[in-house]
Amino acid sequence: MGALIWLASYPKSGNTWMRSFLHNLFRNSHTPVSVNEITDFCLGGSSAGWYAKYTATPLKELSAEEVARYRMQVQQDFTTVFPDSVFVKTHDYLGEHSGVPLHNMEATAGAIYIVRNPLDVVLSMMPHFGITLEAAIEMLANESAGSASSDRHVPEHYGSWSTHVRTWTRNPSPGLLVMRYEDMLDKPKKSFKTVANFLGLKPSPDRLDRAIRFSSFKVLKAQEEKEGFRERPEVSKSFFREGKRDQWREKLTPDQVRRIIADHHEQMDRFGYIPEDYRDAVPSSSAATV
Repeated sequence: MGALIWLASYPKSGNTWMRSFLHNLFRNSHTPVSVNEITDFCLGGSSAGWYAKYTATPLKELSAEEVARYRMQVQQDFTTVFPDSVFVKTHDYLGEHSGVPLHNMEATAGAIYIVRNPLDVVLSMMPHFGITLEAAIEMLANESAGSASSDRHVPEHYGSWSTHVRTWTRNPSPGLLVMRYEDMLDKPKKSFKTVANFLGLKPSPDRLDRAIRFSSFKVLKAQEEKEGFRERPEVSKSFFREGKRDQWREKLTPDQVRRIIADHHEQMDRFGYIPEDYRDAVPSSSAATV
């Protein structure tokens, strides 16, 4: 029986990239592992099938309250999949919903949390959820944001971007590794070596380099174009869009940038996401602490 290691992030923040890197690192293959095989390595915390043996209710009709009733046992079941570490993807914030924790901490060994600049996250949310930019900005600040039940997934509870980041990162712990998406882009060797070391691994330079190359955006996008990607939402033409940073500079208006900063300035400042030329967007009541 293993212990859970959560791979946590707000949607569109690099979770699939991290899962692909780890899968390639552990497989140590000399060819890239298919992006459609990452579910063989990393469980989906919202996968509805795990709940089927506990309820006769059709999976797509499960309410948040019904899911909460079985969540702790389902996550305990996750620990039986592998004898040691069991990686589980989650987009839920860290806390309770319907009176039950969203994550079974008694079965948990640790977590890797990925944070990404919300100014870029909001651009990736548009095609992923099939919504307008204004709707994406509103969703980013919506404390009730989440996904609905389906045949494949139970409801997820994102909360706002700020709540998501705050709940996962406010209590530093040896069992928690927080990674910035931008550092993963700018300093991949240093960043992913940190991930490997956090997991108690000391891969050779060649093995680490291969895992980084085989999980690159270029490789993942090419795989999706060739064989599709099972996790691509029906409303989206592709899952892997551009994988770049600072695109907001060209695609958001100054008013939109200021609105996002006003909504999320506290957590944005913690992670260095407030541009110097937009410091005036920070509410004056918070200026003393920013």
